[in-house]
Amino acid sequence: MPKRPSSGELSSPSPKKARLNSESLSESASPSANGAAEFNADLYSDLYLDTISRKNLDFDFEKQCSVTLTTVNIYACLVCGRYFSGRGRQTPAYLHALDLNHHVFINLSTKKIYILPDGYEVLNRSVEDIKYVVEPTYTPEDVRRLSASNPAVVDLWGREYIPGFMGINNIKSNDYVNVIVQILSHVTPIRDYFLLSNLTAKPAIIQTFASLIRKLWNKRAFKSHVSPHELIQTITSRSSKRFTLTAQNDPAEFLGWFLNTLHLSLGGHRSKPKTSLIQQTFQGRLRIESQHITPRADASDRLRFEDAEIDSKVVPFIILTLDLPPAPLFQDDAEGNLIPQVSLWSVLQKYNGITAQERANTRVRYRLLHPLPEYVIMHIKRFQRNKFLDETRNQTIVTFGTEGLDLAPLVEPQPVEVGRGREVYDLVGNVTYEGVKVRDDSVEGEQERKMWKVQVLEGEGKWWEMQDLWVERVDRELLAARESYIMVWRRRVE
Repeated sequence: MPKRPSSGELSSPSPKKARLNSESLSESASPSANGAAEFNADLYSDLYLDTISRKNLDFDFEKQCSVTLTTVNIYACLVCGRYFSGRGRQTPAYLHALDLNHHVFINLSTKKIYILPDGYEVLNRSVEDIKYVVEPTYTPEDVRRLSASNPAVVDLWGREYIPGFMGINNIKSNDYVNVIVQILSHVTPIRDYFLLSNLTAKPAIIQTFASLIRKLWNKRAFKSHVSPHELIQTITSRSSKRFTLTAQNDPAEFLGWFLNTLHLSLGGHRSKPKTSLIQQTFQGRLRIESQHITPRADASDRLRFEDAEIDSKVVPFIILTLDLPPAPLFQDDAEGNLIPQVSLWSVLQKYNGITAQERANTRVRYRLLHPLPEYVIMHIKRFQRNKFLDETRNQTIVTFGTEGLDLAPLVEPQPVEVGRGREVYDLVGNVTYEGVKVRDDSVEGEQERKMWKVQVLEGEGKWWEMQDLWVERVDRELLAARESYIMVWRRRVE
């Protein structure tokens, strides 16, 4: 074991001393320009590596110094896991190494590992797993294997998990973000793009979302869950605190904002269609026909309605909103407390071009237009506010099958007329709502706490249900027994 050089010898290392060179392993120390003997840093590259504690490491937090709060040039201590800025003299990282004898640090941007206060880089292969966990990378072959087979793996605590089906930490009230991240990470074009693309030149929201997606699919993770802290900090800033981790929000509202923000951040145009991956995956078109209705009384004082001309326009859509029938105000003794049910196909008739909706003095009809997008997002509208600003919820259960939803009857022109045949879709993700009554010290005495869960498809017919850190299998027959809120359907390739 070579003798470790004194601090005097390391006080002002030359570039050759500061960086390890694998070719110099067999070389002896050479004289420096001033005649002092240089040390071979490779001979000391394994010093202090035994002090690394992988169980203390968590790279999901915002890259911010725990002392100065700066976000520039951040290093993580590989002994205790805390973040510090800089590695030069008098920097927080340098002082931390001196004060606590924690000597191994990784630059969170370059993923280079250094020994402080000495300042030389470590190239030992035993730390490659740490570099990978900081920012997992994937090849096209890796992504192909994720789609083909995805066996369970084990984290540092011996807990099994399946890459892509990891829990996401609910820091306080960010479960509405968690379910959207989970469901988007299983939209294949979105997942593949964020796993494979070099996004270093993209805005922060793209980089932090990509980082979270890559960690969700990491089969070499140190722990079986991830934290969305860094992404939510970016979302909070980008949305001007409209969406935060401390206040509950509507996942459908967040999804609309998030997809639009991703679209613009990827270089998409505000008005031109299909100008980003987001629109290419989710955007479709529908025709809206509106007709103004004017009530008038005839000579016999009978009420009549005059129909104006029909105004027709074609608009793009990303999310289809589905309206539930009003819940019955009263139930007879035989019905008891039964929750009403309606089929998904029934509420989809809103888009058949025939069913009209009355809004104030206007009659409106909707019709889906060919071609439909590869993925169709549906939002089942459950919440509305009354004139007293109280929020009411429609508890009607929407029944559906998970496979073989044929949307062709709702499309114009009919797919057979353009040589497409059927427009068959299969469910890949389902966000559900669950209300839990909790007591507090308010005047009302009892409030309903919103809880969001998501079910996602694995392979052929296997379903997982996730609520924050909780992950378990669920029978697909039970999916329609929940209050579905957001659905994502994928077009079947035939």
